[in-house]
Amino acid sequence: MSLTVPRAYIPHLVFLGCGIAAYACFARLYLLAQIESLFTSYKEWAWVSGSSFAPLYRARMRVVLLSALGFCASVLGHKASVVDQYVANEGPIAKAELLANIGSGGSRSSGAKPGVVIASPSTEDPNYLYTWIRDASLVYKCLIDQYTLGEDHTLRGHIDDFVWSQTVLQQVSNPSGILTTGGLGEPKFKISLEAFTGGWGRPQKDGPALRSIALITYANWLLEQKNVTYVTQKIWPVVKLDLDYVTNRWNSSGFDLWEEVSSASFFTSAVQHKALRQGVTFAKKIGQASAVTNWATQAENILCFLQVSAQILCIYTPLTGSKTYWNSAGSHITSNTNGGRSGIDANSALASIHTFDAAAGCDATTFQPCSDKALASLKIYVDAFRTIYTINNGTTAPGAVATGRYPEDVYYNGNPWYLTTAAVAEQLYDALIVWEVQRSLTVTKISLAFFQQFLPSVKPGTYASNSKTYKTLVDAIRQNADDFLAVNAKYTPADGSLSEQYQRDTGVPLSAKHLTWSYASALTVFAARAGRVLPSWGAKGLKVPSGACVGNPGPIISATFSVVAETVFGENVYLTGSIDQLKNWSPDNALLLSADAYPTWSITLDIPASTNFEFKFIKKNNGTVSWESDPNNQATSPDTGNVTFASTWR
Repeated sequence: MSLTVPRAYIPHLVFLGCGIAAYACFARLYLLAQIESLFTSYKEWAWVSGSSFAPLYRARMRVVLLSALGFCASVLGHKASVVDQYVANEGPIAKAELLANIGSGGSRSSGAKPGVVIASPSTEDPNYLYTWIRDASLVYKCLIDQYTLGEDHTLRGHIDDFVWSQTVLQQVSNPSGILTTGGLGEPKFKISLEAFTGGWGRPQKDGPALRSIALITYANWLLEQKNVTYVTQKIWPVVKLDLDYVTNRWNSSGFDLWEEVSSASFFTSAVQHKALRQGVTFAKKIGQASAVTNWATQAENILCFLQVSAQILCIYTPLTGSKTYWNSAGSHITSNTNGGRSGIDANSALASIHTFDAAAGCDATTFQPCSDKALASLKIYVDAFRTIYTINNGTTAPGAVATGRYPEDVYYNGNPWYLTTAAVAEQLYDALIVWEVQRSLTVTKISLAFFQQFLPSVKPGTYASNSKTYKTLVDAIRQNADDFLAVNAKYTPADGSLSEQYQRDTGVPLSAKHLTWSYASALTVFAARAGRVLPSWGAKGLKVPSGACVGNPGPIISATFSVVAETVFGENVYLTGSIDQLKNWSPDNALLLSADAYPTWSITLDIPASTNFEFKFIKKNNGTVSWESDPNNQATSPDTGNVTFASTWR
């Protein structure tokens, strides 16, 4: 089914359409005058026109005019698609709504410090009035791209505020630690730049990488403007701390971008790899190459890890088998290596679009959007949602459908998200950009099922842009990308507001209102649709290192854990905890302690230095597991040397 506005060929409709457009223009002027009069009588017009409400007001008034003019154009015979209208209408609204959620001047972010991105103004069901490092970095990357490409010259103040706020946040002591003990892995903070101390999935290791990517993009532009001082004094110290953290801690588990599974995560690994590559180049530009010699080494190790083995490769965690992110049997990326789910997840599409480098072409080494593995995985991901949402019923491949985080999702009963559905469209638009530049596309055995959705007769091979096959495929895929945007358009309210999700049976928006990441995702997919290409980050020509992948445990120390515990015959004491070396709270894989000094049980092992962690002792007897009573034991490992953590069973 084609989601387009029908042409009007009947002559009198031409005049009718133009009349409606003209009436809308004059009505808008009249309405503006009435509103101004109304607010002036209450002495409020100055507030409306001068506050952060004004961009929202002006954006929505532009929507009225654009809608009327769009109608006129359609009846004059121009085939204006639903998506063209959606982009024209939603673009300015998404931008204004995004800015409304930023800093002390945002109309919905009261109480936030300058440069702070609130995830959402929602304070209950759910409470998202916090700032997440991940969300903020992705939002500011969107704004930085607009500023550095000359699309919006008004954003400089916002971006400098972001640099300031992140400089402050890096130093805030939090449950993940202080700056030197893992605090950079803390996922969220209060909007006052204070620590959030409640229970949460910690650590999350994509945040420092994403923040570095955003700041390096800004720094590269500043260097082009010869503003070296600001870069070296303000940006470099933040980036250096973040990428040192990535270098030392990438090779240990953390929670994924959905904050639910602690494991190796494809999205996290992909953005960490990109950040380190960019960081090395950036450091060389400002004469800091000698300070980051290990960044390049670890970038190589992460690339190997992405391609060859997704098993945590710590030297103190013996390999029990090889897992890879790429599931060759299922033809999809396994986004998380633990968690008991299929691994089919928006995680992979988001990784692809946020590590897109047009200069790399359809490189599968870095899972570029048009690579065979990325396209095959995208098909599996999309197909997983065809039958589980009522609003998708009856839509067969390759028809566009609403997509969510992962098919097993139960958060709010599991629903489509605006940003995940937009990510599908954006990956397709990114692929189209590359095919058009290289004037060909290649179908492999891996990507064959993806392409056969659009042309069942297609065979593996390379098709030049002047071939019928190329044109058929490209036209169909472009329409498919538009159709995914049309799905979001269908479930976007008339005022253009974007929540986190929309209901799986009815399409009604739900969960957090005015989600900032949703607005950023709209802006980035619209830019991809327009063919915008960002500067290369260095993905072109990268090769997977030969030989076995090498892990990086980072600095380690020797730790002895002991507990005084009386047991019965056949009963033993074990140790587990919150880090990989303590088996991530797994009673099945818990570490057996020695009873040589009974009733003291003990074990000595290597653990990461300068790390906050939690642990407990458990007893096992004939399959029965007994845990120590709460709370968890909390500990911090030293920078160097040896340490003993001694306790008594409770």
